[in-house]
Amino acid sequence: MTIAPVQRSTSLGSSAWTDARLILALEEVVEKELDRHLKVAKEWMPHEFVPWSRGRDFPGLLDGEAWEPGDSKVTPLGRVSLVVNLLTEDNLPSYHHEIATMFGREGAWGTWVHRWTAEEGRHGIAIRDYLLTTRAVDPDELERARMSHMSEGFTSDNAHSMLQSVAYVAFQELATRISHRNTGHYAGCPLADQLLAKIANDENLHMVFYRNLLKAALEIAPDQAMRAVADVVTDFRMPGHGIPGFERAAAQIALGGVYNLRIHHDDVLQPVLRHLKVMEIGGLGPEGLRAQEELGVFLDGLDAQATKFDERLAARQARVAARRQ
Repeated sequence: MTIAPVQRSTSLGSSAWTDARLILALEEVVEKELDRHLKVAKEWMPHEFVPWSRGRDFPGLLDGEAWEPGDSKVTPLGRVSLVVNLLTEDNLPSYHHEIATMFGREGAWGTWVHRWTAEEGRHGIAIRDYLLTTRAVDPDELERARMSHMSEGFTSDNAHSMLQSVAYVAFQELATRISHRNTGHYAGCPLADQLLAKIANDENLHMVFYRNLLKAALEIAPDQAMRAVADVVTDFRMPGHGIPGFERAAAQIALGGVYNLRIHHDDVLQPVLRHLKVMEIGGLGPEGLRAQEELGVFLDGLDAQATKFDERLAARQARVAARRQ
């Protein structure tokens, strides 16, 4: 989902902020954003979105009924996307380790890390319970995929930089929200749509937290933060990229309209960048200006790529429609 990265300078000068200084400087912002989050976040119960009465035993210890594709009315696209979303959420232990190591477990930072983990934890619980109770996917294949994906763990592309970590999650949380929301729309099940809307709302609140934190970082260390934003945007990968069969699933998800280049550009990157007014920030030093320029060039290239994708998708849809006539 990226074009060839531009060449970058890595020199930021002797006045660069260290991760430790930035974490300390942003502590009050984290505390403020945590208080705001706790006031607006609403409690919800994952078990209320699972149709338990539809559940049936599977083969094995309980000698139940073998899974069949026709057991559920969830669409093929919905199944693929739900599994990708679930397996992504399954790696929560690795994500928690990454952010707890980067941000720490003390003070407002630590409180946020644990709260975020608790809220994210219910997403995987709810999706798995829904999928198994409604028999929407092969339970054996799902478990094998979970074991494979979690056995690989997750290592962030941005673990070397506190600012890049903050910038990444500001975009990634919105990308996840869009993916969940669109999956609900295409799943073919009103209950799945309602469940994924709840999950998407959580992800949106997480995005707002990190976006506001990134905004404060741009004010404190504008050149370093601008470089972090440029690096994250140009090299962005979703956290589930290590899922078995991810490339094939991602292609199906893109063609189905759940998440693709156009959505990534228009609905993820641009809203965050516009809110932060990244391309309007003045007073930058040489490195910040280079990063800002690189970001603009990349976005133009990504928009052109998205336009080509749109054209190919429209042509494909026209051919499919013609064959059905």
